[in-house]
Amino acid sequence: MEFLLELLLEFVIQIVGEALFELGLHSLAEPFQKPPNPWLAALGYALFGAIFGGISLWLFPHHMVISAGWRLANLFLTPALAGMCMSLIGFWRARHGYTVLRIDHFSYGFLFALCLALVRFQWAN
Repeated sequence: MEFLLELLLEFVIQIVGEALFELGLHSLAEPFQKPPNPWLAALGYALFGAIFGGISLWLFPHHMVISAGWRLANLFLTPALAGMCMSLIGFWRARHGYTVLRIDHFSYGFLFALCLALVRFQWAN
């Protein structure tokens, strides 16, 4: 039961980080009509994911998942789930006529969460 709670906490941290990032992007995206280069956008999401990973270390300096083996599994499982959630959010936004940003797609959501998870995996206590 403790493992599920730890996994849930890691997942919540990544989803909240992505949601806050998405909110900031939606507010900044309005003035720009031309979509950015997808490779440049991917680099930006990777960098912002790493930055949010560093911020999360400041707030939560210890690993949420105690076992080293489960930490490694969590490194890929949680970003995949976060990417799926972002994809569902993008689907919902598109269906309701809202602007869909790149982070609202699985690949960019996964990349953001993976970079956040990699920073936490490497530097959390």
